[in-house]
Formats: sequence, C-alpha cells, structure tokens
Amino acid sequence: MNNSSPVDFIRTNTTVATTPLLPEIRLHLATEVTPLWQATEEVLAASDLPPPYWAFAWPGGQAVARLVLDRPELVAGKSVLDFAAGTGLVGIAAKLAGAARVQSCDIDRFALAAIGLNAEANGVEVKAVSADLVGRELPGIDVVLAGDVCYERPMAERVTTWLRTIAATGTLVLLGDPGRAYVPTTGIERVGGYTVPTSLELEDRETRDTVIWRLLPE
Repeated sequence: MNNSSPVDFIRTNTTVATTPLLPEIRLHLATEVTPLWQATEEVLAASDLPPPYWAFAWPGGQAVARLVLDRPELVAGKSVLDFAAGTGLVGIAAKLAGAARVQSCDIDRFALAAIGLNAEANGVEVKAVSADLVGRELPGIDVVLAGDVCYERPMAERVTTWLRTIAATGTLVLLGDPGRAYVPTTGIERVGGYTVPTSLELEDRETRDTVIWRLLPE
C-alpha cells in the first residue's frame, strides 16, 4: 500500500455514493472514519495526521452545493473558486449549475486527486489547484464558495480576514457554516439554509442546521 498513488488509494478506500441532500452528485466517500485514517497514515508513513477531510461531505459544503443547484443564477456563466475544496463537491455543484469556469483549491494532495475523480464521476470539468491562496488577490474570480472553514480559530480568522478583502473587490463570497464556534457574528448576511443529515462518526448529532452566509467587506 505504501506505493499506492493517491488516486489508487482513494479508489481502494472509498465508495462512490451520494448524500441525501445532494442525490444529483456522486462522490468517492469513506464509510467509516478510523480504517481510512489508519490507511492514510500507512500510505504517508506518518502518524498523528488529521482525518482525511477529502473523504467526507461536510455539512457546510453540502449546504453551499445545494444552494447553487437551487439558485443557479448565483454562479451561472461566472468564474468560481471552490476554496478548501476537500471532495470538490461545491465546485462540482457550481459547474453543474452552469458556472463558466471552476477552480477547486486544496493543499492536500489526496484532496486534489479526489477532486479529479469526483469531477470525472459527474461528467464535469473542474480544475484542481494546489496552492495556499490566503492573502493573495483573486483576479478574474467572480464567486468564492467555501464550506466549513470556521472550525478552528486561527484558520477562521485568517481566512475570513482575507475573504473580506476579496469581497471588497466586488466578488461574491459565500460561506456554509453548520454552527461552528468561530464563524463571524458580524459583517455577514444570511443567503439561505438547510438541515443537513450527518453521521455520528463525524458530528455530535444526526442533522446540522446549516446556514449559507454572504461575507461582507469591512
């Protein structure tokens, strides 16, 4: 297994499935947390790795994806960035909703492989981008979509500060949040919300009431 490529590893350790909220989209998903986590450690010859976020459809991302499918005018004909993409679910939804161009960004090489596999499974073209974009300008991007980026204080503060500067250029910035501790409490505007079925392996409850916020400039 140590010689497996990320693509081979994902195909071996996940199942192509849908979620109740998004029956239109097929994803390579893990069915149990621990075995996949252990396998990831073996492949990377490392320990104390974070869970493989790319293998789960997190509630924030599911809500954003559902919103753009329900309201395609938000992304239709536009250039979209799916930030901290994980599975690539949000970017795939944007493309299915008519986005002209979609980039799904993540710094995890397994996530990048998952994005490619998941885009292929849904018959759409999404460009997987390996870069830490925080702090950079985003010329040519009309919409930034992000789900579940406010679960840790340092990341939440760093990302939302940067995204406010992006919003100030006229770019639409939408955050999907299922009640994480560090989502901003000011400078946000509710755009929509969904009750997202979740797994008790990942969350402390079977559903999460998840809100999509528009992040406003300072």
